[in-house]
Amino acid sequence: MKKLISYLKENKITEVECVISDMTGIARGKIAPVAKFIDEKGMRLPESVLLQTVTGDYVDDEIYDSLLDKADIDFVCVPDDKAIFMLPWCVEATAQVIHDTYDKMGNPIELSPRNLLKKVLKLYEDKGWKPVVAPEMEFYLTKPNEDPDIPLSPPIGRSGRRESGRQSFSIDAANEYDPLFEDMYDWCEAQGLDIDTLIHEEGTAQMEINFSHGDALSLADQVFVFKRTLREAALKHNVCATFMAKPVTDEPGSAMHIHQSVVDVKTGKNIFTNEDGTKSAKFLSYIGGLQKYIPELLPLMAPNVNSFRRFLPGTSAPVNLEWGDENRTCGLRIPESSPQNRRIENRIAGADANSYLAIAATLLCGFMGMVEDVKPSTPVQGRANENRLGNSLPLTLEEALAVMSESLAVREYLGEAFTNGYIAVKQADLENYRRVISSWEREFLLLTV
Repeated sequence: MKKLISYLKENKITEVECVISDMTGIARGKIAPVAKFIDEKGMRLPESVLLQTVTGDYVDDEIYDSLLDKADIDFVCVPDDKAIFMLPWCVEATAQVIHDTYDKMGNPIELSPRNLLKKVLKLYEDKGWKPVVAPEMEFYLTKPNEDPDIPLSPPIGRSGRRESGRQSFSIDAANEYDPLFEDMYDWCEAQGLDIDTLIHEEGTAQMEINFSHGDALSLADQVFVFKRTLREAALKHNVCATFMAKPVTDEPGSAMHIHQSVVDVKTGKNIFTNEDGTKSAKFLSYIGGLQKYIPELLPLMAPNVNSFRRFLPGTSAPVNLEWGDENRTCGLRIPESSPQNRRIENRIAGADANSYLAIAATLLCGFMGMVEDVKPSTPVQGRANENRLGNSLPLTLEEALAVMSESLAVREYLGEAFTNGYIAVKQADLENYRRVISSWEREFLLLTV
């Protein structure tokens, strides 16, 4: 606590938001006066928090009772002094502190997304390896939407007009929202979020923020905090920011592209590259692992019903697990780089994914590929979606959950508790979705069938 207490005093913090990430990526926790936070050195939360769905509901009793104590006991939340962030939008001086979760015996809670990522990183540590990641987050800016039945529309920019058409990489189109982005950059800097380039993406009022490469756990924390930061900056300017995977009909979806490489801890060298600068065997087997295991871990990268609306042929979201150099039609793209910076870009994950789980999933796929020496397919030249039947993905959440449930590798590495708990949460989301009658059904079936 010494580092934390020093930080809180130096910054004259009066309130602390104690948070953890649930399965969806929602920040859950408590807000405490700084004196109480220092005195208690953490917090307690009910175990059931980690089995809440995106709607705030819980999994059915049978699953609940198999994973948690029927009395709904508390687990212990311990603050991480490397994960403290100022909240510049608050009236009072407030800090957000991300916590790790443990049971009363000091064992990490298996259902925790952050603990799961740490578990995967331990696999790398035991091999003397360290992953390096760089997420890219796509999102839409929209007009505030009070009625879920009304489609989203672009917000009004500085010119007093709404954006129309697609403005990929347009500087002027991005500048329409300069006041919002100035706050976003200022607030990210105040929090130590290492964001880099802002670009206008393909969709109407769709943007992308790139993070600088670095430690996987730190970057997962930063993406978790960034989502909230951007939403707050947008709200200040009467705009909504959404990380839904497919928020607007006939517009491109939003992805979380994850660049990844692995360095040898002792030498600091990229294990994807041989001494002569060529692609290493581990580089190829890492790709092979992504191709083999992403279908089994897809619900961690595409966690919602809406996630699968991104995966449409002919769109900017690859519906394949092919790989190729500088090829954006592939699910696995190899960007042009120097040998030491050789990396793989996983283009499958959606912006709606929990950052801890999406990063854990892609790193685990690559790890299994390297330890099993999985051979990748032949790299693709040209359009990867044309006339290729292999390396396809499950195309519905229901199908993806079934594949994940049957995977022995998933259960071995993620554990029975996490696997069953995560699938149960997502199946509960799916059941809630099925109860809702969509506007499409009312429009086309009401008076015609």
